[in-house]
Amino acid sequence: MPPGKVLEHLEVFQAIANANNGNRASGTSGYRGSVDYVVGRLRAARYAPRVQDFSIPFFQEVSPATVSAGGRQLAAEDVAVMTYSGSGTVTAPVQAVGTTGETGASTSGCEAGDFADFVPGNIALLQRGTCAFGVKAANAAAAGASAVLIFNTGLPGAEGAVAGTLGEPGVTTVPVVGLSYTAGVALLGGVEVTVSTQTVSETRETSNILAETRSGDPERTVMVGAHLDSVPQGPGINDNASGSAGILAIAEVLAGTETANAVRFAWWGAEEVGLHGSRHYVADLKTNDPATLGNVALYLNFDMIGSPNHGRFVYDGDASAFGPDDGSVPAPAGPAVIEAAFHEHFGSLGLPSGETEFSGRSDYGPFIAEGIASGGLFTGAEGIKTVEQAALFGGRTGIGYDFCYHASCDDLSNIDHRALDEMTGAASAVILRFANSPLDLEEQGRRLLAAVAPVPAATVDQGHGPSNAAEARQLR
Repeated sequence: MPPGKVLEHLEVFQAIANANNGNRASGTSGYRGSVDYVVGRLRAARYAPRVQDFSIPFFQEVSPATVSAGGRQLAAEDVAVMTYSGSGTVTAPVQAVGTTGETGASTSGCEAGDFADFVPGNIALLQRGTCAFGVKAANAAAAGASAVLIFNTGLPGAEGAVAGTLGEPGVTTVPVVGLSYTAGVALLGGVEVTVSTQTVSETRETSNILAETRSGDPERTVMVGAHLDSVPQGPGINDNASGSAGILAIAEVLAGTETANAVRFAWWGAEEVGLHGSRHYVADLKTNDPATLGNVALYLNFDMIGSPNHGRFVYDGDASAFGPDDGSVPAPAGPAVIEAAFHEHFGSLGLPSGETEFSGRSDYGPFIAEGIASGGLFTGAEGIKTVEQAALFGGRTGIGYDFCYHASCDDLSNIDHRALDEMTGAASAVILRFANSPLDLEEQGRRLLAAVAPVPAATVDQGHGPSNAAEARQLR
């Protein structure tokens, strides 16, 4: 795999982000530019790409929310806008509803009857607990609240600002903001408060891209995927232009190659806000074309393959390193074989490899939910590199694998070129292996598992995916 080709694609993704407010998030012009580029390259390679449109909930915080009381603005760490909050600036008295500020989960605002004495136009002050934030906010808005403040429980680990989500756009048009426990209790006296949020909360269209090789048996399809979107905070060059560029380069090479099995490439939209693209694709096939879904023999996922402080991590398909208590989910038959194929490739080059939890937190999740064998590669996100891992992979201990994870600095400088080359090479080798094999995973498993030496105990318990951009964003 020519490394220059992958870097060429990364440079274009960076340029697209630069020209579009610094990001390539689904539902934005930066994402549409990324789609146009991938489609153009696929057509130039003589594929017939299909763009699959679907709707997503879109939210953007245009500027940080602020809350002021008595002429003083609360500290930034005490305030967090709720995802899908409405937008506006409101000044009104605060009125506590169903809470006296005692520590603990509260039923505050969970029932319409809680607002029997509420004065329309006031700002509702509620406490976290019992029901979803969206329910509390909707009840408050229905009672005439001009804004909603929801403070934390005050229990250990739940003292800071509530970073929550209303669940979807349209729950309410008024500002909804989470507060720390201390900040919320300080407002119980009914002082006048100014709440300001600047947000965009709406439903938008985005898309997946799908392209299939011209050769190969379509009844034995090998699927290969990577999410194309970034988070709004940055250009997403490691997360996940790296995987997108890697499989695009592989697709270009495969365009002129005969394979025994069909290979279908996918660039997923809206992974960062809940795996929406891959979920939509799998659900659509299940409903409208179950035979095509049944022809998918296995799915290979590549999400973050160039982390600057990387590890060579393979999804733990055989549950040898991680179990349910570590975040792994039950796997269908086959992932152990995919895992062994990657380890065998790295071993053939004298490169140690480790494992990452098989959590379903990236775009392979919807596939394993349908019993489709899945696997893939990952070089690490926000997890901290251990001394043991540094001895195997190099790099620095005590810091993250990707210290620009979900940040504006996830740009071209945030890529380790050697890691990117190694992971793209591994992806190419394993894709070709399965593209030209009988896909008898049980038989291949016996051979591979006998041939692969024990893998060093270098594991990473950080997955990726919908518990990411929104992982701190809780529903209740």
